[in-house]
Amino acid sequence: MGEMDVEPWKYGACLDPELLHLAEVSPLALKENPQIAEQLYSQWLSLPETVRLVKSLMDDAKAGMPLNFSNGVGTNAATGNALPAMFPVGSAPPLSPRSSSGSPRFIKRGLGAGPSSLGSPLKLVTEPEKEVIPQFYFRNGRPLPKELKMQSLEIIAQIFSGKLDGLQIHEFKTVTKEICKLPTFFSSVLFRKIDAEGTGFVKRDAFVAYWMNSNMMTMDTAAQVFNILKHSDRSYLIQEDFKPILRELLATHPGLEFLQGTPEFQDRYAETVIYRIFYYVNRSGNGHLTLRELKRGNLIAAMQHADEEEDINKVLRYFSYEHFYVIYCKFWELDTDHDFLIDKENLIKYGNHALTYRVVERIFAEVPRSFTSKVEGKMGYEDFVYFIQAEEDKSSEPSLEYWFKCIDLDGNGIITPAEIQFFYEEQLHRMECMTQEPVLFEDILCQIVDMVAPENETHFTLSDIKACKLSGNVFNILFNLNKFMAFEARDPFLIRQERENPTLTQWDHFAHKEYIRLSMEEDGEDASNGSGDVWEESVEAPF
Repeated sequence: MGEMDVEPWKYGACLDPELLHLAEVSPLALKENPQIAEQLYSQWLSLPETVRLVKSLMDDAKAGMPLNFSNGVGTNAATGNALPAMFPVGSAPPLSPRSSSGSPRFIKRGLGAGPSSLGSPLKLVTEPEKEVIPQFYFRNGRPLPKELKMQSLEIIAQIFSGKLDGLQIHEFKTVTKEICKLPTFFSSVLFRKIDAEGTGFVKRDAFVAYWMNSNMMTMDTAAQVFNILKHSDRSYLIQEDFKPILRELLATHPGLEFLQGTPEFQDRYAETVIYRIFYYVNRSGNGHLTLRELKRGNLIAAMQHADEEEDINKVLRYFSYEHFYVIYCKFWELDTDHDFLIDKENLIKYGNHALTYRVVERIFAEVPRSFTSKVEGKMGYEDFVYFIQAEEDKSSEPSLEYWFKCIDLDGNGIITPAEIQFFYEEQLHRMECMTQEPVLFEDILCQIVDMVAPENETHFTLSDIKACKLSGNVFNILFNLNKFMAFEARDPFLIRQERENPTLTQWDHFAHKEYIRLSMEEDGEDASNGSGDVWEESVEAPF
């Protein structure tokens, strides 16, 4: 006992028993760090009260007296020998750990949060249960709910009833519309997608395997359209992928029946629709339309509208025949030799010579977009479709990007006052030639800065241009004299009229009025009998 008389007191002198009052000790912490329990046990043994207790118990044992733990001390122990405060009154530690179950160094995980066998208030906290997160990503689409699957199978069974050989292509529209919830003009392309071997029939089991078992039914409409149209070895859509549905639309839509006797114009209509789709939806401009782009655009809604609306001209997005007619006729007017190509001298005549030579030079330098004509110095029909939509609707992002590239002479992503002055010089000269009161460049620059409100007044970024609702007028000031003058003398009546139809774009207004002008010319009436003035006023931007 000599060592215990000295050493424990040495450690006990510098150790406050209150420091051992631990609120709780996690069993996980004890398992990962077993030395914690050993250190606590050693510190308890070193306390003065513990030394006195042990000595008292050993003296009682040597004297042959029975050991009494009811009061926490032996018979020879002093009345004031209380246990350390970390133990509850009436509870005493064991003499010595005789088994693993009673030793702090063998505390097992999972004992719960109650007191240990030592009677210590050190809490053993169980690990919190792990939260089970349900699966939210399914590589091949979310599995079909059982109830919905059974309902769909019943409808499929009714449609395929009595058709042992399957459905033929002309019978497949019901499946496309009622089960797949797709536009009816997808019927043929969907039929051929399932009938990959070209048997001319689609059986019930083949349809169920394609539409339900492959989880096509659980995809959103954009993903369904994308997977039906795209080629199996590509991860994107190209223009060719849209031709089958346009052919069926032309063959079945009541608003396009009048074109069935003119296959050449059917082809031109289909091409124009596809070019317009890629102009607006394929924002990367690389001809590869991705699923992400398809979901972000409004093409799916336009397809559904075209399928439900008998008057195709009411489907203003992409499918309007009147819009096609305007685009085609404007191109035909400029293509004087009718070789389906136009050059710079042809384009400079557009809009009654509205554009400046400098901006036309930039277009034919293929700065905003590479030409698809593959003939040097010539613009093809597809290139013209992109141009006319950019020119007549400068409120759209594709248009702003198109013209921003034209004005950004060095291609560094910003438009500087020097670049603005370069284009405005020609406008200023044209105003002088037309005996119009010229507007000085300094005044124009201040006006543009006020309109755009760029983050940095020393230059304009594409973000600055897109954030401004009047950006289209900025470009008109720089290279379209007719629209610039219309903007300077804008008619409040027209402004109010356009505000009353906020869903109509600048392109919609232009195409409507130009179609009226063209149809009147075709009827042999005088196009300048009031309609010309209206057309000139229509080019100003809405406010």
